[in-house]
Amino acid sequence: MGALFPTIYAILDPDVASSPLVSLAQALAGAGVRLMQLRDKHSSPRQLYAQASALAAILAPSGIRFIVNDRPDIATISGAEGVHVGQTDLPVEEARRICPSPRWVGVSTHNLEQLREADRTSADYIAVGPIFPTGTKGNAEPVVGIDFLRRVRPMTRKPLVAIGGITVESAADVFRAGADSVALIRDLVAAPDPGARAQEYMAIAERTRIQRN
Repeated sequence: MGALFPTIYAILDPDVASSPLVSLAQALAGAGVRLMQLRDKHSSPRQLYAQASALAAILAPSGIRFIVNDRPDIATISGAEGVHVGQTDLPVEEARRICPSPRWVGVSTHNLEQLREADRTSADYIAVGPIFPTGTKGNAEPVVGIDFLRRVRPMTRKPLVAIGGITVESAADVFRAGADSVALIRDLVAAPDPGARAQEYMAIAERTRIQRN
């Protein structure tokens, strides 16, 4: 999957986004983003379901993979194409029971032990971070840095998604260290023109891929 994994993973967070999520998702889709996640830590389950359903309705027909954070039940009933779980959410295999293949299950990791455990699961991809300090998540895990990403790259054949404080200035180094994709929150969804910013990242990813090959 690694060679085909989308290089940009847009995190749609209503606490950060500068525009309504549906219009933001449409702008990112128009710019070529093929993987998006709804991360909403504060809405009620009913509100989360409504927002996820609205996003799935516009993204699925365009062939864009839409993921719901934390909630495999809402991912399934809303028509999303996967769920992303953290270390305090349902374990990967329990989430998989609710989101069976071809839906994706992704998992966050923050240290070597968690990454090794994730590699033994059926997770479709592994997120690693925070790579840099980030202000978009309360009680964030300790920063792991680019060297950690470079160290763990040979430990798994699953796609690695780097997350945490990534910017257009640092993205090339993150890709060179072995990331298949970069998860972007504030630097993308709060940008004056998120579509244009997404295309900047995709150009960086393409240049870096050529250099790596």
